[in-house]
Amino acid sequence: MKNEIKLGIILMILATLCFGIMDGVSRYLAEEYNVFIINMYRSWVLVLFVLIYSIKKGGIKQVSFSKKPLIQIIRGILLISCVCIGVYSFTVLGLVAAHTIIAIYPLLVLPLSYYFLNEKIGWRRWCAVFIGFLGIIIILNPISMSFNFNMVWPLLLAFLLAIYSILTRNISAYDNSETSFFWVAIVGGIVMSVIGPFFFELLILRDIPWFLLLCFLSTCGHFLFIKALETAQASILQPFIYLQLLFASIIGIWFFNDLLTLNLFLGGILIIGSGIFAFIRTHKVENT
Repeated sequence: MKNEIKLGIILMILATLCFGIMDGVSRYLAEEYNVFIINMYRSWVLVLFVLIYSIKKGGIKQVSFSKKPLIQIIRGILLISCVCIGVYSFTVLGLVAAHTIIAIYPLLVLPLSYYFLNEKIGWRRWCAVFIGFLGIIIILNPISMSFNFNMVWPLLLAFLLAIYSILTRNISAYDNSETSFFWVAIVGGIVMSVIGPFFFELLILRDIPWFLLLCFLSTCGHFLFIKALETAQASILQPFIYLQLLFASIIGIWFFNDLLTLNLFLGGILIIGSGIFAFIRTHKVENT
């Protein structure tokens, strides 16, 4: 059991590393191409991977069968919307600022779980949510004359991700992880295939390797993420998801000269600290 937990943690760390580098590549490409084209190509490769993976797991018909197809469709639309908003946020705010704000989404899941899933949330976790929001206020600094309205984008993304997480938790009682992943990939591919052609741009030859790297990282990241959740409990692995913020921030500072301001640093500590505390409390509650 201990070896499985260690393997799950290693897989999750590798997945967050792939996603962190992927975000850096996405930002680089978004400086030359629009968000929709980037994600259209990436979604096509992901669809191809999911179809091949589904055939090996028992067939497309078996993997694609869902007891709640409407919820799966909504999940797919939410996730591809989050991906597009995320890439746009990276270009207008930088990786460090965008990821620090997005990191609030696990805490947003708690009040949504309370109101929509009737889950009991103790006072300690409510305090964690409050501290996390305090961190967001420090980062946004809404009373400042230099308030950046683009910070609303990653905040919106965090809310959408929280709703996506609630729906994922709800659908897990009906469909397995392979089915949920299948629908997310297929719906995302369909959405981007409809929207993408309206913003079509030809790829420059020198950028083709970057697009291939983006698709490779996306596919590997999702595959490692699924395998990690299959190997160890989600409640154990959740804190390691914050490593994506670390990896993306390093890339942002090193390659894109992103600034790590005092507001971002202090707010980020409050958000991540309260998020990890909330995960620990949730894990203890679930195992008592």
